[in-house]
Amino acid sequence: MGPIETVRERCRKCYSCVRNCPVKAIKVGPDWAEVIHARCIGCGKCLKACSQKAKVIADCIEGTQRFLRGGADVIAVLGCSYAAFFNDLRPGQLVAGLKKLGFAEVHEGSAGVELIAQSYRGLIEGDQSAPLISSHCPTIVDLIERHYPQLLRNLMPVVSPMVAIGRFLKSRRGAQTRVIYISSCIAGKFEMASEEVAGAIDMVLTYRELSQMFREAGHDLTRLADAAFDGRKPNHGRLFPISGGPFQAFGVRNDFLNPDYISTAGSESSMELIRDLAARRITPRWVDIRFCEGGCIGGPGKNNRLTTFAKRNLVIASHQRQDLPYDTRSSYDDPSPLPDLRRRFTNKHKRLEPPNGESIRQILQATNKFVEQDEFDCGACGYPTCREHAVAVYQGLADTEMCLPFSIQRLEEDRVSLTQKYELAQRALAQEYGDPSIIGKDPHTLEVLKLIRQVGPTPTTVLIRGESGTGKELTARAIHEHSNRADKPLVTVNCTTLTDSLLESELFGHKKGSFTGAIADKKGLFEAANGGTIFLDEIGDITPKLQAELLRVLDSGELKPVGGTLPIKVDVRLIAATNRNLEEGVREGWFREDLFYRLNVFTITMPPLRSRLDSLPQLVHHFLAAASKRLNKPIRGIEDRAIAAMMRYPWPGNIRELQNIIERGSVLTQDNVIRLENLPVIFAELVLDQDGSGVPTSKDGTFRGQREKHVQQVEKNLMRKYLEEARGNVSLAAKKANIPRRTFYRLLTRYGLKGAEFKKDGHPAK
Repeated sequence: MGPIETVRERCRKCYSCVRNCPVKAIKVGPDWAEVIHARCIGCGKCLKACSQKAKVIADCIEGTQRFLRGGADVIAVLGCSYAAFFNDLRPGQLVAGLKKLGFAEVHEGSAGVELIAQSYRGLIEGDQSAPLISSHCPTIVDLIERHYPQLLRNLMPVVSPMVAIGRFLKSRRGAQTRVIYISSCIAGKFEMASEEVAGAIDMVLTYRELSQMFREAGHDLTRLADAAFDGRKPNHGRLFPISGGPFQAFGVRNDFLNPDYISTAGSESSMELIRDLAARRITPRWVDIRFCEGGCIGGPGKNNRLTTFAKRNLVIASHQRQDLPYDTRSSYDDPSPLPDLRRRFTNKHKRLEPPNGESIRQILQATNKFVEQDEFDCGACGYPTCREHAVAVYQGLADTEMCLPFSIQRLEEDRVSLTQKYELAQRALAQEYGDPSIIGKDPHTLEVLKLIRQVGPTPTTVLIRGESGTGKELTARAIHEHSNRADKPLVTVNCTTLTDSLLESELFGHKKGSFTGAIADKKGLFEAANGGTIFLDEIGDITPKLQAELLRVLDSGELKPVGGTLPIKVDVRLIAATNRNLEEGVREGWFREDLFYRLNVFTITMPPLRSRLDSLPQLVHHFLAAASKRLNKPIRGIEDRAIAAMMRYPWPGNIRELQNIIERGSVLTQDNVIRLENLPVIFAELVLDQDGSGVPTSKDGTFRGQREKHVQQVEKNLMRKYLEEARGNVSLAAKKANIPRRTFYRLLTRYGLKGAEFKKDGHPAK
């Protein structure tokens, strides 16, 4: 854990933190970019750059409040830059607010500057061979310890003002006293945890955190009367937080033209100066470096509307105002020796393995950089050059996805590929379903088309009823095409092809770990159809549990994934279809009455093919054209004898059976004309006249004809036997026969049998 953390849920991998981090202490992972604490210098630039607020400072408010509730005295030390950030308050009001929070004393951090002034002057005026670098900026100290260890001997072995006043207060008040330092410096949180200065400061608060404490406590500081500071009263130390201020605070006389004394502030200037010192391009006597813009007044600990220049003026004004009230204990003016203000520095540099030339070449080629001209050096990845990015990839700090030109090129390739796949899918769908228009001019078909045009533009739930194979899915597609959701997805689900648990997961989705095999979150089909239409075929076959879930979605527009706790809002139009008698299901209890009335808002009943034979020739020629296209075989037509036989067939499988027979005939024809011989045998047996029962008879005396006749008689007797054993229960009879229930229904229709005739005693009524 470190002072700067990443809220992973917020991170969107925009690489803004990488671009702004001066030492590239950011590791880009699969889903987020996190701070590498061993490389971080605590400058806080990633905090300012992150628009998603994914980078946050470790909260120290709770720890501070715990100290305030404890038995020991807690002392607040206001950092040197407080006047620039609390510009809307008088210093005395800020002191009063802190004491209302429970602080026993309030000190100015500027007093710590004057504690170390003598040590600084002694080092600067002493004999030295190497340039001295000020050590009061924790970010500069971390920068040298972690990234430029060759400059460790140049750091002045003196603690920062924060540590100096912490040691001073504990030497006068006792080690049990708690010292809370309040400033804009995030790096101070790093420094507090350092072994060299541990124990001097118990907690570091930013100005933002202090403001939050005031808000939570309900204190309006503008209404408070002034209170007096405690401790030593500073003088020139109040100028310390601005660039060049240490020269005044430490009594060092500097001339603008004197190259022996250099003062700079800001990340870019600081990094340039450090690099020059490391390369020994310059050799000044003393260098005062502040990483924040304008000095400590540019710290990231609190945002406000003031510019750097306005903050500088406030600090100078606070120095000139020497009349601040002070109530100093005698122990603080005691001339007894000061605590040890020396400090040692540690080499914390961790050298990353440098790549060889071949590794760099392979990484560059992985992002389509084969020659030098391919290296754009655009900086979008956060690294100045493509080669530095390649080094970071090799060292595990970055990934190849960060390269913007490469990602754009890959997206364009993916777009082209997806466009091609979409076109292929469109052609496949066109071959599978053909023209979504409904073929036929008979009165029944025209009535269906009229109803589709009426209900299509509305959001009304539609229930399509009819036998299997009558075109219920085609009707659902036509309704969707006529709706205002035609540009949104149409999702179709056959409820008989999935088990209960699997169908629930398919419809509503599931959460990771909700059941065995749920290795990841999955979006349900209702959520996938959001804004569009969902078609539930054979809805009469779903279980009561799923019926209840479906009713909740229809009533509230909300669904809960399997294993989920939070509802998801969906806007989906429902079209359902069934070949079962739902009214009978309501009476017998296998279908919910409330769901039935919720579905049965607008009903379209699809006529069976046998009742719309006027449209059969038109349907035949439509399917001929489709089969010719699908089989890539030029089918010229169908002979009249075949059409005549089809007109006398009862069509238990309806339009689906007709389509399959046409495709079968197209495959079998030798001369590209479908003839009667290319159709199933039963069509050859059909004659123009019919007996009184309405069942087709055959006058074919051939072996094949007689065999087909006896097979049908045996098949019909078996159907009667299974119905008798099941007392008319069609589902049970189909199970006993070990054939699909749909096939059993088709055979019942073919032989004119009904399950209801066998319900009393297992025998058909006379």
